[in-house]
Amino acid sequence: MTYDELEGPVWGTVVEEGRGSLPFALVHGESLVACAAWALGAAGVDAISLGTPWADVRAAEVPFVLHDSLCPLLDADDLVACVRRAVDDDVVVVGVRPVTDTVKVARDGLLGETVDRDALAAVASPVVLPVSVVADLERLPSLDFGALVTALQERYRVVLVEVPAAGRRVSGPDDLAVLEALTTP
Repeated sequence: MTYDELEGPVWGTVVEEGRGSLPFALVHGESLVACAAWALGAAGVDAISLGTPWADVRAAEVPFVLHDSLCPLLDADDLVACVRRAVDDDVVVVGVRPVTDTVKVARDGLLGETVDRDALAAVASPVVLPVSVVADLERLPSLDFGALVTALQERYRVVLVEVPAAGRRVSGPDDLAVLEALTTP
């Protein structure tokens, strides 16, 4: 699938606000934020500033993509697929990765039973809002993707789409090393 298959304009932004200096770390010699911006552009998404008034985004009547700078190597084709799903099904689409860590329930300071990982997903990128959701929102509820998805799930149909390992979120130097190893050309 290519961006040529998108019908009409799509707006989006790369979110680096509230993520410290990590978006400016390097992966394969380029900053994370630059890699994310290139993928957004390659997907055919018209990048706008995060400071653009939400009223202007609503007035444009276009789908809106939030791409996290901490998921810098998500491929443009995967972004396009998420946009197509959001537009075709009129749903919020969220890129996720499977949870691979063991997760335990904690009660009163004690560890309890193990949570079934198959019932869990780690929010990655993107978050795609169809036109109907953009029009309905007074503003973005949050730029923290986990909080954003939680808020959107309270009001809208949200579909989780598994993205490839290259779309994984990084949280520090160790994650960057893993991402580089996974995506070495």
